[in-house]
Amino acid sequence: MKSNIVTAVLVMATLSVPVLALAAEDTGADRSHPAAFVKDSVITTKVKSKLAAEHIKSLGRIHVDTDENGVVWLRGTARTQEAADRAVAIARETEGVKDVRSHIKVRHDD
Repeated sequence: MKSNIVTAVLVMATLSVPVLALAAEDTGADRSHPAAFVKDSVITTKVKSKLAAEHIKSLGRIHVDTDENGVVWLRGTARTQEAADRAVAIARETEGVKDVRSHIKVRHDD
């Protein structure tokens, strides 16, 4: 029950990212067209939602970003190589993703 609530909160928070991102100044990226930024945010949100739905605890430590070419960048840590590989597979299976670049480090002690 507790994990369902946590998952629901994570999904709701993740789904609000595109709205909040549009309201905030985009200082971290050089995107020339607002439509490209919204598309990138939608892909990022889809990947984050799928990661949250997996119920793998260490996937919450993985940060997701999408560039203007549809390339998803995964950064952070996972407890096992299997969890890191699963995150990459989830990203690859997401609609709109052209490529996945993983910089996930495996940390067994987390």
